[in-house]
Amino acid sequence: MYLLIPGRHQLLTQFQFEYIQRLLQNGLQNEKDVFGKPTGITKKIEAVLFAVTSANHSNTRRNPLPFYLRAITIEAFGNALSAPTYMYGIDDVGQVPNFAAYTLKRIHHDSEGLFQCTPENTVVICSTPVLNMYHDLGFTILPAELKDMATWQHHTPMPWDVVEQIAKSDQWQTDPYVQTHMHPAAFNVWQKYKRGEKVQMLFRDAMISSDGDLTETRDYNVYVRQMDDIAEMKYHDTAQFIQPGRIGDIGCAVGSWIKLACKDERLRESDFYGIEVSRYLYVLCQQRKENGEFANPFVFFSQKNAVTGLVFEPNSMNTIHTSSLTHEIESYGSRNDLLQFIQNRYDELAPGGVWVNRDVVGPDNKDRIVHLWLNDSDGDNTDPFKVYADKQEFAAYISGLSTYARFLRFARDFRHKEGYVLKYSTTTINKKNYVITSLHDAMEFLSRKDYTDNWQSEMHETFCFWDFSEWKTHLQTAGFTIHPSSKAFTNEWIVNNRWKGKAALFTTKNGIPEPLDYPVTTMFLIGVKA
Repeated sequence: MYLLIPGRHQLLTQFQFEYIQRLLQNGLQNEKDVFGKPTGITKKIEAVLFAVTSANHSNTRRNPLPFYLRAITIEAFGNALSAPTYMYGIDDVGQVPNFAAYTLKRIHHDSEGLFQCTPENTVVICSTPVLNMYHDLGFTILPAELKDMATWQHHTPMPWDVVEQIAKSDQWQTDPYVQTHMHPAAFNVWQKYKRGEKVQMLFRDAMISSDGDLTETRDYNVYVRQMDDIAEMKYHDTAQFIQPGRIGDIGCAVGSWIKLACKDERLRESDFYGIEVSRYLYVLCQQRKENGEFANPFVFFSQKNAVTGLVFEPNSMNTIHTSSLTHEIESYGSRNDLLQFIQNRYDELAPGGVWVNRDVVGPDNKDRIVHLWLNDSDGDNTDPFKVYADKQEFAAYISGLSTYARFLRFARDFRHKEGYVLKYSTTTINKKNYVITSLHDAMEFLSRKDYTDNWQSEMHETFCFWDFSEWKTHLQTAGFTIHPSSKAFTNEWIVNNRWKGKAALFTTKNGIPEPLDYPVTTMFLIGVKA
């Protein structure tokens, strides 16, 4: 007979040890299942199996420990039990109704047929709603910490309760609650590998979701394709400013910029460090490295958040590169987060080092009121406020709206959850319709109007909060000297392919509209540490 314990197993408790050891010593016959019925099982327990779920996830609030540290803990924990212990990593496969069946198949496969768990030879220990999946397969379920299935109350702390206590405890190693409930095998690993400090950092980080992403609405298949498509252009724009040596790319996405830099003969002796906060993108970077896609072997990736602290040693970097990142910090974090990010980059650079920041930028005189002409005959105007549950249907719907109708939808959706109100009115001059709004809000719309595949995610982001002079001032405040090649410019491809014939800007003189040039869209901002 086997005991199967599925779970993420970020931490093991003293209760878990005593519970399992009691089962091993006393047997299962008199134990009651989650429904209060004696199991009546007389067979001897021959092995304890830990199914470690989310084994491919780490460095997030939900999964702070990588699989190897969880395995070390379980091995030490199992060595003190009176039956052999085995562990098997189960990768996250999303929300699937047959995850229990998938777990059992993985154990059978990974154990090379040693364990084929069935309701006849295995009892499952589980005290969370996951138990329902195993019950549906016919398994006997032992409750462990579970007190009441109707309310999901527990009679003793769950492992995650201890994790949360560590996250908020200033001195977690001596915290009485932690000492009482945490098993020594887990405590030793958490202390040795400084997991307590890591968890506290992850839980403090309000920008990142529990699974390690900035936003939960982004379609990463679309996002990755967009990043790869423009990587060569971005590298060409920034290559001349790169200082050889230690080169870091923060927000490296799937490593496309680093991949191109590795081919640059001038940088052949350099070390490259890619920093990516998104777990999904970080995994892709590691896969690319394993596939041998980087010409330079000295390429290292880390999943870290560069806002909450330094990601490189102080005064250690010759070049730091960021692209399309800094506006996301303002969008998903706060102004203080962005200012701290700027200061962190200055602190990490060695004297003479450069921070090359390529990003969107707001227009000069962004608060001026303008007249915005929008094409209302290039799509549907029937109902710009429809709701779709399916992302692809919604993207097709947004793409089918006229430019004018898309503005109406944008005005309602743009940073609505953040409390922003886009103010506008309409007017007609010489039988031509205009939207009257600030240049700032007009450019927020024009910069985002064609991002229909990721509309819901893009509605959280702001591009135009600082103009170029404001950006330079904030870098200088942090200590940077601004390289003379820094500039803000209008992306002519965007003008020719997305704006002409779709939208035009005007000011008015004596009530008559006068055309305005399209404002700047993009900046290269190179900060030098003297």
